[in-house]
Amino acid sequence: MKVNFTETVLRDANQSLIATRLPFSDFEGILETLDNAGYYSLECWGGATFDSCLRYLNEDPWERLRKIKAKVKKTPLQMLIRGQNILGYKHYPDDVVRMFIRKSAENGMDIFRIFDALNDFRNIQVAVDETLKCGKHAQGCICYTTSPVHTLDKYALMGKELEDMGVKSICVKDMAGIMGPTEAYDLIKALKSSVTIPVFLHTHATTGLGPMTYMKAVEAGCDGIDTAISNFSGGTAQPATETMKYALEQLGYTNTLDSAKLKEINDFFAPVKKEFLDSGALDPYVLGTNTDALVYQVPGGMLSNLVAQLKAQNAFDKLDAVLSEVPNVRKDLGYPPLVTPISQMVGVQATANVLAGERYKNISKEVKAYLRGEYGMAPGEVDSDLVKKVVGDDSVITCRFADTLEPAFEKAKAEIGARARSDEDVLSYIAFPTYAEKYFDYRDEKESNTVHYTIVKKED
Repeated sequence: MKVNFTETVLRDANQSLIATRLPFSDFEGILETLDNAGYYSLECWGGATFDSCLRYLNEDPWERLRKIKAKVKKTPLQMLIRGQNILGYKHYPDDVVRMFIRKSAENGMDIFRIFDALNDFRNIQVAVDETLKCGKHAQGCICYTTSPVHTLDKYALMGKELEDMGVKSICVKDMAGIMGPTEAYDLIKALKSSVTIPVFLHTHATTGLGPMTYMKAVEAGCDGIDTAISNFSGGTAQPATETMKYALEQLGYTNTLDSAKLKEINDFFAPVKKEFLDSGALDPYVLGTNTDALVYQVPGGMLSNLVAQLKAQNAFDKLDAVLSEVPNVRKDLGYPPLVTPISQMVGVQATANVLAGERYKNISKEVKAYLRGEYGMAPGEVDSDLVKKVVGDDSVITCRFADTLEPAFEKAKAEIGARARSDEDVLSYIAFPTYAEKYFDYRDEKESNTVHYTIVKKED
């Protein structure tokens, strides 16, 4: 049996370890080697990369994608997209979702890994449909979690629902690295018995379970796994590519990876890692094993956000209390999987509950929107008193929330005007207006300085 490998160093691995601060210049020189290493796909876009390019790296995320595609000719490029949320933290109208998918495809994206934080698949239908219309690979996601309402039978039904929707493959997304080897074996077995399309598994090394989980998943028939080149593996990132290749080959499984190329890739990233360690951007803390996640189900990125939030408020001593409150808030909200944007909402609310000394004295606007039904249908029963406190006598939204939204692309295009040079710029503005405008200012100033320098040089 052949196992497919998706390399995550260009997206999730560096997002998990260095908060997506990897500029294009740091990996441009290794792209052709990555292309020739025998990967099934390179995950290189989506997730937090878009936000970080505009906010921190002064890069146009669309240009970044085009530059990657220019050097990666053979290996499919893969992105993570949050269904109706696209890459943001709220639902966008269908016209925006379709335009975003279309432009992503035109700029070089091949595989769209599409998820909804609540596994409410009404919220990924439009993204899946547009991906297929563009002739690209739509991979439907099941966000993995454990709770009284998440069962093997329910996950198997989710898989069948995704297949019926038309996705070309399924990914089980274990955001916090909480899936154990037995759970992986049972879940992959259940999915493989209910669907005919390929099934992939994504996990993190956070709890130390990752390699064992992958081994049992492959034993159960898993078609592909996500790994990170070893210099950017472990901790809150993925298990190491080279390690999983070696171990699975010993067990008789085959793959298309080239060991010499993997060595070249890893050697390339060694000084990159050292630079981030020396600057403090890579905190050794995130490279360790954190078994608390098995109790709190807190993904690595969510944990780092909680730590930063509490430090900013001089309340780091309250971390244990906040972590203990996270499962309580999650239960009140109907056991949603802790994945963006829900993980951030739960974390912020748990923090507010602890710091206020009273539960739900202050409720964030995002949690209020969640309780009104704007994010979709909760997996389990939401606390009725909490709903009453927020919604009152109004009705909770039960339809697909995007059905209530007016088209927004043309309106945003008119609003941003000449500052947007393309439809891609308009989409950047819609997703992150403040950071997009900041980037547009940077771009204009940079080009102005370049022109001035050229004129002066010619005069000299």
